[in-house]
Amino acid sequence: MQPSEQEPPKLVETSPNISNDSSASEKGEATMQPQQSNNRYALTVDEVIEQHIGALGFAQILHALLVSIAWLFDAQTTLISIFSDAQPAARLLATGAIVEGSSLCGLSTGEWQWVGGKSDTVVSEWNLICQHKFLVAVPSTLFFIGSLFGSGVYGYLADSWFGRKKTLFLSCILTFVTAFAISFSPNVWVYAFLRFANGFFRSGIGSCCIVLATEIVGKKWRGQVGQYGFFFFTLGFLSLPLMAYLERKSWRNLYRIISFFPLGYALFLLPFAYESPRWLLVKGRNKEAMVVLKQLARLNGKQLPADLSLVDPIPTRDDQTSQPEKFWKTKWAVKRIIMVMLAGFGCGFVYYGIQLNAENLNFNLYLTVAVNALMEFPAVFIGSFLLGVMNRRPLFSNSSYLAGVSCILCAVLSLHRVTRAISFAKWLQLAVEAVGFMASSTAYDVLYVYCVELFPTNVRNTAVSLLRQAFMLGASAAPLLVALGRESAMMSFFVFGVASVLSGVVSLWLRETRNAPLYETLTQQGKAEEVENRTVLIT
Repeated sequence: MQPSEQEPPKLVETSPNISNDSSASEKGEATMQPQQSNNRYALTVDEVIEQHIGALGFAQILHALLVSIAWLFDAQTTLISIFSDAQPAARLLATGAIVEGSSLCGLSTGEWQWVGGKSDTVVSEWNLICQHKFLVAVPSTLFFIGSLFGSGVYGYLADSWFGRKKTLFLSCILTFVTAFAISFSPNVWVYAFLRFANGFFRSGIGSCCIVLATEIVGKKWRGQVGQYGFFFFTLGFLSLPLMAYLERKSWRNLYRIISFFPLGYALFLLPFAYESPRWLLVKGRNKEAMVVLKQLARLNGKQLPADLSLVDPIPTRDDQTSQPEKFWKTKWAVKRIIMVMLAGFGCGFVYYGIQLNAENLNFNLYLTVAVNALMEFPAVFIGSFLLGVMNRRPLFSNSSYLAGVSCILCAVLSLHRVTRAISFAKWLQLAVEAVGFMASSTAYDVLYVYCVELFPTNVRNTAVSLLRQAFMLGASAAPLLVALGRESAMMSFFVFGVASVLSGVVSLWLRETRNAPLYETLTQQGKAEEVENRTVLIT
């Protein structure tokens, strides 16, 4: 709904003796006492944005771009293992023939050597081949497990003590520290532990970025603005092949380079971002919330009315008998987050799995990763467009189905009898894999935006962090399947396909949120949805 279509501001007359009637406040009805003072407008944050700031203006675009930049190094930190943990080629000293690592089993160390030298990747430095080949999957798996645990911690911090902005700052600084420390790993076990720590500390970036970007825009543009971050994630992904190629002789230098990006962002760009006015309001910091809203209005060339105040979403805040809302004691929220996490597990498993599985295609690794990264761009633009015209639920499920079918086709095209029968089978497989990755990327992006809209402000970062945990849990299983794919590419692609289809099916139990308001508390959202459900049943 456009601002011009909104109802006029709701007038509340306030005085020292006005009663704190929460039902009246929520409805915007006047609550009058005999002794009256100046009239004041009492609006929710949604109403202030729609009626006075604008659903989407220069301020929101600039702010969304500023916070979304952090996705650049989130992508680099997450996907660097595609190159740092890759299996390089080796050369037989007797014949000079180039062979894969699996062909070296049974040979003595004096019969072969790594083509690029021992410092290329962790595999060549620590000889993670043959009986040690599955150790390659351990650091990546621990990275995603660390992200799983970290997401829960950061979600709690962002919703309770620190807020979104400070949590993002903390995550960026600790990401720098751990990424830089990784470059000094003396063995694979220290490397795996530091990857776990790096995954834990970087996990606050994505959830805080998307919540900060979307909480200050109107409902019509939430989906599109939520996609900004994925555009920068794509740029970060696309930058990896270039940096990895330039530093192909040293995986340690590659880690050192990417470590400084989050540090620079936290020190020089993040201070200019705003804290979420919704979070400030939920925490009772009404004056600070109003300051942020006034700054946003001023950047949009507008001015808030002098007599404007914000409706407190927790009217019983000063009631000593009132208890804070508990996410895990709210039945509808628990059921919903379980469905979201099940869908997220399959989505994360496939999204990260396809990227890591690039080494099991019969193509140059740098070219394959670059193609996948480029496919993120149409995924972001198509997702942004479709979020504006389609409902969230069918968009996510259909994208998951397309990704699943593409993975199953990749499995078929990897069969030896098919590759022998079709001369261009490997090119066809690359094309199908790229389409599958684009679809899985769209599903991944849409589910993030969908989750933001499914939960209220006081638990929104927690919910998004739990979704991120599900993504990371699925992602932590992907490296193991990728390692299996070195023996059977058909099996790995087939499993990814089935998982993607199932995640699309699970989403059918979720509520549609397109053009729905963003609520501030669990109680407020629960009551509103209950009324909406009764209305639907009656009609």
